[in-house]
Amino acid sequence: MSDLDYQQRMAMAKAVRRFRQGRMNRRDFIRFAGLAGFGFSSTRFLSGCRPLAWKSSPQTTIPNAMELVTDDQQQFLKDIGKTLKGKTLRIVTENTPSCQAIRNITQESFIPLTDIQIQWDLLPLDRVLARITQDTARQAGVYDIFYIDQAWIGRFINDSINPKSLLDKTDFAYPGYDFDDLLKPLLNNIASYRGQLGGIPIDIPIFIMMYRRDILDELNLNVPSTIPEYLEVVKAIHQAKLPKMSGTVGQWKPGSYALTCDMTAWLWAFWVSVFGPNEQPAFYDEQAISWLEYMMELGQYMAPHSRISDWHGQADAFIQGKAGIYISWSEYFPGFDDPQLSEIVGLAEAAPCPQEVALRTSSECSFGEVPGISHQGGSCLMLSRYSKNVNAAWVFLQWMTSPEISLLASLEAGASGIRKSTYEHPLTQQQAVIMPKTTRHMDVVLDAILNRMGTEPHFTDWVQLATGDFSVELGKLVTQQQSVRTTAQRMANSMNAAIRSAQH
Repeated sequence: MSDLDYQQRMAMAKAVRRFRQGRMNRRDFIRFAGLAGFGFSSTRFLSGCRPLAWKSSPQTTIPNAMELVTDDQQQFLKDIGKTLKGKTLRIVTENTPSCQAIRNITQESFIPLTDIQIQWDLLPLDRVLARITQDTARQAGVYDIFYIDQAWIGRFINDSINPKSLLDKTDFAYPGYDFDDLLKPLLNNIASYRGQLGGIPIDIPIFIMMYRRDILDELNLNVPSTIPEYLEVVKAIHQAKLPKMSGTVGQWKPGSYALTCDMTAWLWAFWVSVFGPNEQPAFYDEQAISWLEYMMELGQYMAPHSRISDWHGQADAFIQGKAGIYISWSEYFPGFDDPQLSEIVGLAEAAPCPQEVALRTSSECSFGEVPGISHQGGSCLMLSRYSKNVNAAWVFLQWMTSPEISLLASLEAGASGIRKSTYEHPLTQQQAVIMPKTTRHMDVVLDAILNRMGTEPHFTDWVQLATGDFSVELGKLVTQQQSVRTTAQRMANSMNAAIRSAQH
């Protein structure tokens, strides 16, 4: 590790302390993190609001781990516990619903079977970053497993152990782990950097289309499958249902990362990308203007408070019956069927996002950008190269991301699965009915991951652009302070400045 890298990591940890103490505001902190090479793609952190998923009613019956873990797996854990007796592992993760669920299952199952102790720190994402930067800067090995926001994957790739290099350790191979069951788009776009695998995916927020079936039936409208059809359906609902209901609802809060997320989905849908070949800006042309014009036309049919809402306000409007159709994060869907939260129980449906007008390939982009209307925001778990307990940590990492535990975490937390088997499991199919923690949307989520997923560029200063200049310029656009062309030009100027800065 170079001296510069060491200093940047230690400075990042110090900045987190200042942020937590109230001596640095959120925007300055995010900008500092970007300049130091540590961005954020987590919607939870960048929103500065409550967690992404609602806490649902405890009205579902989900089996405990012991009911799903096989006899062979239980015996393996007991036997490996004798080999690794007395080990204590430390893991640090963001305080997400998925991680909360897995930590609870760990207490109930893994620790009793192995007698391996687990110290699990569930923290806000900025504090996770502080712990990781300090640990890796000193190569101390305090933590055995890290939670890595995908925006950090390039920065920490050399601090990780490639999970594939451990698959041949037969004495520590968890029975039935089935590495090939992990969804390849998640491995390639969330847990890898320039073809090198650095971890195992743990969560995957992703865009899908959600609509009111009763409203479409009443108005004799088909579920839109193309970009022009989507606009027509939005317009028809808006004209028929005002003032009680708008056609759609946006996450258009000026200065919010939510607005940038919305922007990228439409940008990719119109055969545009943030970066083109040779690491150059790609969206300031006539094609770029067309997607911005489409986005602004949608805005004519949005619920009024869309321009002060992030994704939470957007979902709240839909769950209160104030919009007929929208495109956003799949994690909200289980709340629609929860009578303690929702005014539209049983009325919402999920469908694939409308087909892009045209789509650039990843080879036509740079920095790992993958165009696709289903914008994603996932993270992974990384095994530290400095761990003093690699074998025990590898056993635990396999167990956490095994088919059985991944399934339970998905059902309990209402989160999208990281494995194909989660979507195909009878318990997932059984829960695909109108009920709290429903999985009625999961087949659409799987299709989005496999066929429609869009991944933001892993450019060093991307998060600074996405949460700073882009969100500000787009905010001026949606509040009618500047034109489409001026907005595109200013965003392109910001990108060019960021590229020049990264080259020095």
